[in-house]
Amino acid sequence: MTARVLDGKAIAAGLRDELRARIAALAARGVTPGLGVLLVGDDPASRSYVTGKERACAELGLHSREVSLPAAAGRSEVLDAVRGFNADPAIHGVLVQLPLPDPSIEPDVLMAVDPAKDVDGFHPVNVGRLMLDLPAFLPCTPHGILQILRRSGIRTDGAHVVVVGRSHLVGRPLANLLSQKRDAGNATVTICHTRTRDLARHTRLADVVVVAAGRPGTLSADMIREGAVVIDVGVNRVPDASKKSGFRLVGDVDFEGLRARASAITPVPGGVGPLTITMLLYNTVEAAERAAVGAA
Repeated sequence: MTARVLDGKAIAAGLRDELRARIAALAARGVTPGLGVLLVGDDPASRSYVTGKERACAELGLHSREVSLPAAAGRSEVLDAVRGFNADPAIHGVLVQLPLPDPSIEPDVLMAVDPAKDVDGFHPVNVGRLMLDLPAFLPCTPHGILQILRRSGIRTDGAHVVVVGRSHLVGRPLANLLSQKRDAGNATVTICHTRTRDLARHTRLADVVVVAAGRPGTLSADMIREGAVVIDVGVNRVPDASKKSGFRLVGDVDFEGLRARASAITPVPGGVGPLTITMLLYNTVEAAERAAVGAA
């Protein structure tokens, strides 16, 4: 068996085409969806992520505005930047690039984002609404994974899904979404993590394995049953002298080994990553639509 490689770039491109029609409808009403981006510090990875998101906005015709603060910026300065975005009617979505140089202020900063502009889906109001299966901005990576499953024709109804990873950003919200009565849901979900005993005993029982552990080599071919679907969320830099950058990107799974046993698998890069950015745009457009309805 050779696994079907699930092309996240192609799925993201289809979603962006659908967004263009919604953006055009907003433009006809004089509304341009706007994303406010707050970057604190000069971490190269964070800068790269922010640049990619701003480039994606430009490609779809969204307005983006960035506020960059030095790594030494204090809590009050960071909160003032967030409140500035909240008060700006041209900004419909607010993105705080994480991690912050001072992680101790992250809860206060995320709490300060207006829930109506929380396009990352991190505010407790949106987290609570997600848990209750109420309309909410869904976290971008979990939402992107649901899109991959649905648009690739992978049924989760009645399936057993094992999620490896319990983070608030991916593992926990994804497990909740997959268990809900929804499209790309209705699954029986098991959450595993770093303290799980005999991880392979759980993953071998799964129809779908989602790995978001942040550790290369977490899942190998002998850890799944033949024909299972593997979704790799990890993005890890490993040394590679053959690359100009000196490193290459790999996921959390043994991609080549699993291709011979799985029925479908996402690559890294080119799998979940493109959907994460696209769902950020999706949420920003949705926020603009909600604001436009409220202003009508």
